[in-house]
Amino acid sequence: MRVDRRIYDPASLAAICGSILICCTCCTVICAPPVLAEAITADQGRSIPGPGTVLSERQRIEPVNRMLRARLDDLLPALMREAEIDLWLVINREYAEDPVYLTLVPDPVFAARRTTMLVFHDRGTGAGGEDRGVERLTVSRYGLGELYESAWEGGDLDEQWSRLAEIVAERDPRRIGIDVSRHWPVADGLTASLNDRLLEALGPRLSQRVVSAEELVIRWVETRGAEELEVYPHVVSLARGVISEAFSERVITPGVTTTEDVAWFIRERFGELGLPVWFMPYVNAQRPGGPCEAEASFCGEPGAIRRGDVLHTDVGICYLRLCTDTQEMGYVLRPGETGVPDGLERALATGNRWQDLLTTEMVTGRTGNEILAAARAAAEGEGIASSVYTHPLGFFGHAPGPTIGMWDNQGPTPVRGDWKLHPDTAYAIEGNVKVPVAEWDGQHVQIKLEQSAVFDGERVLYLAGRQTAWHLVR
Repeated sequence: MRVDRRIYDPASLAAICGSILICCTCCTVICAPPVLAEAITADQGRSIPGPGTVLSERQRIEPVNRMLRARLDDLLPALMREAEIDLWLVINREYAEDPVYLTLVPDPVFAARRTTMLVFHDRGTGAGGEDRGVERLTVSRYGLGELYESAWEGGDLDEQWSRLAEIVAERDPRRIGIDVSRHWPVADGLTASLNDRLLEALGPRLSQRVVSAEELVIRWVETRGAEELEVYPHVVSLARGVISEAFSERVITPGVTTTEDVAWFIRERFGELGLPVWFMPYVNAQRPGGPCEAEASFCGEPGAIRRGDVLHTDVGICYLRLCTDTQEMGYVLRPGETGVPDGLERALATGNRWQDLLTTEMVTGRTGNEILAAARAAAEGEGIASSVYTHPLGFFGHAPGPTIGMWDNQGPTPVRGDWKLHPDTAYAIEGNVKVPVAEWDGQHVQIKLEQSAVFDGERVLYLAGRQTAWHLVR
């Protein structure tokens, strides 16, 4: 990934870039990795982020809002019709925001203000068969810019609720979607008191048309737009690049550096780059003589890093409203070694084979539980001891969509595992394999892998490559 402050001819720049992003505010050109490629570069997407690689907070506003506009214009109408929702209400208050609210409003918006109401009305098709799209309104004390038409502005709360009821009655929808859900937290953002006030304002006739918008919320959150898929490889590459830097002699001095030191390096490095983490990075080490029984859920211990150690990290960042979740493996070379022992090479290759078996079973329309069962059967058929806990990615690190196993539940997973796989959805291909290592006297090593990928409807493509070679600490 390369960044330059000069302006290039688009044709020549395209020859070296997978995609081009231009910040209209500062004319910064971002050369992102080729989109959705299996192998991005010889270094597998591990380029260490340099100065200027990450946009400033101000520079992020334009691309974020451009992607949001495309989602609202192109994606939302189809999803509302798929869910058979004629009018969708997203209502929340400051300090108690609906989880989906911040995926719907433009930057720089950090919270609901007072009581904020969003109204989405599917206008259907006109007399000539033309698509009239989705009307977007805000019924709030403060406006939300050009993406939403302001249908009311004022300070009287009773007037606000009355105006909302008028808007709904004027459009006379058959099904009114609200964010209540028993099983999906992201679709359960309407508080009990606001729900009561809404039903009171709508009255008996319209209240009978109120239904859960659960399906619409999940499909909105899980589906990635075309412009987001252009950007996502760049976001994932940033995460992979920091892992590459952390798992190197730049950071690790064997016998001195601890796993906690490396975890905090990762956390602080992301902070320097202006990339928020959505969980504290985790680092652990495995070594000969350490506990890693075949029945253990996870292998690896904290502490001082020594030569001959196998390292593992788990890292997640969010940038341009897109989140990543990445786990990779490293090895600390012993004196005289130039590479990892053959047994560890075979173990990583087994992990890659497990990934292939899993992603092959990801077929449109299959549920997470069906994919899990098929992947586990395929791995067992090849004698691979594996555990699968793959989950969707997107606006959240643990996003809604088909859960494909959990670390403490290898199936079936009720409700979330029953959700079907849809095209244009992103996943953390996450799990582990245990492989005996000859050089460790047959002791198992656990290869814990997680790479961000997209399912395009026909196949799974890693957004910024996947780990097929060890990080080496020399």
